[in-house]
Amino acid sequence: MQTLPVAIVQAAPIPLAIGDGIEKAVTLAGEAIRQGAKLVAFGETFLGGYPLWLDEAPGAALWDHPGTRAMHRIMLDNAIVANDERLLPLQELCDEHNACISIGAHERVRSSLYNNQLLLRPGQGPLPHRKLVPTHGERLIWMRGDGSTLGVHQAEWGKAGNLICWEHWMPLARAAMHNLGEAVHVAAWPTVREEYVLNSRHYAFEGRCFVLAAGLVQRKDDLFDGLERCGGDSDANELIEAIEGDVLNKGGSLIAAPDARVIVQAGEEEEILCAELDLSEIGQNLTSLDTDGHYSRPDVFELSVDVRAKDGVVRKTK
Repeated sequence: MQTLPVAIVQAAPIPLAIGDGIEKAVTLAGEAIRQGAKLVAFGETFLGGYPLWLDEAPGAALWDHPGTRAMHRIMLDNAIVANDERLLPLQELCDEHNACISIGAHERVRSSLYNNQLLLRPGQGPLPHRKLVPTHGERLIWMRGDGSTLGVHQAEWGKAGNLICWEHWMPLARAAMHNLGEAVHVAAWPTVREEYVLNSRHYAFEGRCFVLAAGLVQRKDDLFDGLERCGGDSDANELIEAIEGDVLNKGGSLIAAPDARVIVQAGEEEEILCAELDLSEIGQNLTSLDTDGHYSRPDVFELSVDVRAKDGVVRKTK
């Protein structure tokens, strides 16, 4: 394939209520696929919504904050888990249309939460990518991922991978992904702010790949709606009430080419952003720069990536 139709779904999640969020994602991804997309990208933690209260609610990080504790309980109760059957409708979309869907979710492993950008692909299980370093206040919620989820999917048109938000400022994480030879990279953000635009375009130029920088549109009222769908909680409701402003995630999604130019960019409202990628541009741009090849110096620099899963507990029989 020399051309690849892709789409970013820039939409409001249904916070906390992941089951309802999956239903919405199926509708939106289905619409994008009907428009021809073979790869559909959603923003960071679309399933469950971005935890806006960490940055926007005064006092949310205080020890034993009742609202933060309530939110954490609700997130644990609703998070996706391994082999989660609720994801089957999204998987069926991929299988039926030979398409891939990149979507962020809160994932529960034992009693901890991860920020996981899942890449669903036809005929195979989801390819996970767990955020390596939760940013700042996010560490109140998410566990750190490990090298076992730094991978790519091999599609008929090339390789696709994900990184999440500020991972794009981790030079060694970028180098590890560039080494895997992505043709298309999904950069998942809550909002694609000005510095995130620069970062996404830089990744495209450095990696000589196309970048789908996917953001969310999320409002304070969405949090109230999601909380109500989960049965409500007075402490969590008070936490949301303390947030100032209305629209808190403001889209800005874009698709960047291997020469860093912006092919198409969204505004601040909900929309499906579509583009037809000319994959031949990758080889053309590798002429002048291949950071994993002729522009590397393996005699000077060496990167070691530990891809073993770090489960914390190893049960030995001998």
